[in-house]
Amino acid sequence: MNHIKWSKGEKKIARRAFDRAYEQECAELLAKVREMAAAATEPRDLWEIHDFLDDKRVETDWKYDYRGSVLVRVLGQLVHEGRVAIEELEGLREDKLARIETIVELGRGASESDESPEEPGVDDDDA
Repeated sequence: MNHIKWSKGEKKIARRAFDRAYEQECAELLAKVREMAAAATEPRDLWEIHDFLDDKRVETDWKYDYRGSVLVRVLGQLVHEGRVAIEELEGLREDKLARIETIVELGRGASESDESPEEPGVDDDDA
């Protein structure tokens, strides 16, 4: 995937979706920080805000990587998270859309297995 070619039109489509998702996520983070700051009453609350922002900065820097070599992965993750609609990516070549959809499906499978972990050795009949 390191040698994916992006046409000017595809770059425009991807950039529009990418930027909109980034702006939305940053707005959500800002609202959360405002909420945390409003609730802060002790000095340690400041450092909790700092730690929260530090973690989110690392996560956001990794997630919003616009390099062409990883952009399919990024867009797939953003679609999976619901930050980008697949319709926003219409105009990308079919091979890119197929890869994005594969990433979305893999993400759904991982999410489903994370949502309802079963306890080992416990059957529903035993409950």
